[in-house]
Amino acid sequence: MNAPEPEITTLPSGLRVVSHDMPHLETVSLGVWVAAGARHESAAENGISHMLEHMAFKGTARRSARDIAEQIEQVGGELNAATSLEMTAYYARVLKGDEAVALDILADILQNSAFVPAEIDREREVILQEIAGIKDSPDELAYDLIQDAAFPEQPVGRPVIGTPETVSSFTEDDFRRFLAQRYVAPRIVVSAAGAIRHTDLVRHVEAQFGGLNGGTGIDGEKASYVGGLRSSTKAFEQCHLLLGFESPSYRDEDFLTAQVYSGLMGGGMSSRLFQEVREQRGLCYSIYSSAWGLADGGMFTVHAATGAEMMADLIDIVTHEVVRSAGEKPGDNEVDRAKAQLKAGLLISLESSSARAEQMARQLLVYGRLITPRELIDRVDAVTPEKVCTFAQKMVSGGRPATTVVGAGARSKHWSELAGTRLAG
Repeated sequence: MNAPEPEITTLPSGLRVVSHDMPHLETVSLGVWVAAGARHESAAENGISHMLEHMAFKGTARRSARDIAEQIEQVGGELNAATSLEMTAYYARVLKGDEAVALDILADILQNSAFVPAEIDREREVILQEIAGIKDSPDELAYDLIQDAAFPEQPVGRPVIGTPETVSSFTEDDFRRFLAQRYVAPRIVVSAAGAIRHTDLVRHVEAQFGGLNGGTGIDGEKASYVGGLRSSTKAFEQCHLLLGFESPSYRDEDFLTAQVYSGLMGGGMSSRLFQEVREQRGLCYSIYSSAWGLADGGMFTVHAATGAEMMADLIDIVTHEVVRSAGEKPGDNEVDRAKAQLKAGLLISLESSSARAEQMARQLLVYGRLITPRELIDRVDAVTPEKVCTFAQKMVSGGRPATTVVGAGARSKHWSELAGTRLAG
């Protein structure tokens, strides 16, 4: 018997509903994904998407914050949300048959949030503490700095969480205006996976989201990679090194080549950087790379942390390996191993209802269609050692790298400059 295929329905408002029945499960993961995030904010709005996500759980016209928590837990469910540069997600996981409860709560918090001034002030303090916590976390601080180095004075280069100045300024009117302009039906997907019938899901969504604004929304500012040096004078026990390069968007045909290259360089215990930096030289506990994409750009990064006395050696080895990757074609076995890791990750995610629901929503918002597992695997299989080498050459010679060092106090700037110099050749 063939497994059920995903089903998609587009409502008259433009809102899309997608589901994948997974008959072997007794639970369902579902949520609302909105193509609105930090990149859709003006400079004065920086952080409003994140705070809006927080405020959604602070009460509506007919539910208090406690009611929201008690009603989802009354059916054994979980409710959460997340904000990124390009999307905001509100999602739940419940037992089979309780999807109507979850959807009723999700629809209520998205369309009827009360934005009580006292609750806004309370949550503002929570987020200000969260921002302060980032300043005490060297790895999070380093990632904020490298984003700014790569995309300076742009929405995608600003912290998703915002700044103390912007967060302190938001009012009820700001939230309602942002909702009206960005949370429009054509930019929203309701996605579910697990023990779900598509016809039931569509019926519930039509009832709960029928009055949603059908406007076109507002596009975010185009991302433009720049590169540069950033550092922090704050001292920590360890120094964190981050290197960044311009990388393809997830709509680019080379995006999966970048993913394979990342796996080869720093994707596991057999990767070049892990073997050379940790196993052979013992310079750090962990080192890894990633290649992430946006709709119109992306960045490849390498992250490692070590003691201040070993930072010079770490920079020498990491920059040498990155430059070397652009000068010689990798071996077939190396590329095959990285491709196998990538394929395994893609296929393993299909076994999780929550990961599947998120994947379908993102694909509809990004590509306007679902991409089959077979198509994804074929794309990965099409990556060759020649393509990986060409990608590395283009990346290393393509422009100024972004370099960041955090944790070495006043010496951090020197190390960041040294890394940039080594990569520039």
